[in-house]
Amino acid sequence: MVSSKVLEAARRNKCKRYFYSSSACCYNEKKQLDTDNPGLKESDAWPAWPQDTYGFEKLYAEEMAMIYGRDFDIVTRMCRFHNIYGPYGTWKGGREKAPAAFCRKAAACKDGDVLDIWGDGNQTRSFCYIDDCVEGIVKTMHSDYDKPINLGSDEMIDMNGLLNLALSFEGKKAQLKHIPGPEGVRGRNSDNTLIKQVLGWTPPTELRVGLKKTYNWIKAQIERERAAGSTTDYLKSTIVKQDASVLDNIGGFLDDQKTN
Repeated sequence: MVSSKVLEAARRNKCKRYFYSSSACCYNEKKQLDTDNPGLKESDAWPAWPQDTYGFEKLYAEEMAMIYGRDFDIVTRMCRFHNIYGPYGTWKGGREKAPAAFCRKAAACKDGDVLDIWGDGNQTRSFCYIDDCVEGIVKTMHSDYDKPINLGSDEMIDMNGLLNLALSFEGKKAQLKHIPGPEGVRGRNSDNTLIKQVLGWTPPTELRVGLKKTYNWIKAQIERERAAGSTTDYLKSTIVKQDASVLDNIGGFLDDQKTN
């Protein structure tokens, strides 16, 4: 609902150019069952079979954006983000993604500490550094391509490797403990054939380089909080669950709007 309302608001306010941030979560789950994922092509989103409704919402919003670009006086562009990461993002509390969580754990731990990983750690992903994401958006907006396009790195790594990479920045040695938890699809990677053809460009930042910058920033946040007296256990991750009270309050909010 939010995506369609923002799109319509852009049209009503005579916005000339509109960007929609889609997600690799829109891809067919059946093409993500193998850890050795060869890379998801843009055409792999159809027939639709995302892992969850979030992916369906992204597909719907992509179609709406393309229809508006065809039927109205508005230029629409869209990219499917593949795990964007970097400094200044969420890094604790349960909403953070794997790169930030692993950097936090690695920065906070001591040699010999036990660090949890959800699942067996063999699930694979690629990660796109935030600077590359911004550059890709700008290039896409200045292009003539009006269909969804992957915006992600094709440097795939498994979760065990990602955490070990974060540990390597300061040569730390920790024990990895595999525990039950959310794992997502088994394997996901970006096929960058199309973006290379359309833009003559692909995200250039190597994972080691981008993750080190992220690690240094998160380490500074931990040091600042500890200096202020924080006793937070930065080695643990939280599983965030849907809060039904948010849904329950929607009815009251709508009632208030009717009376105002």
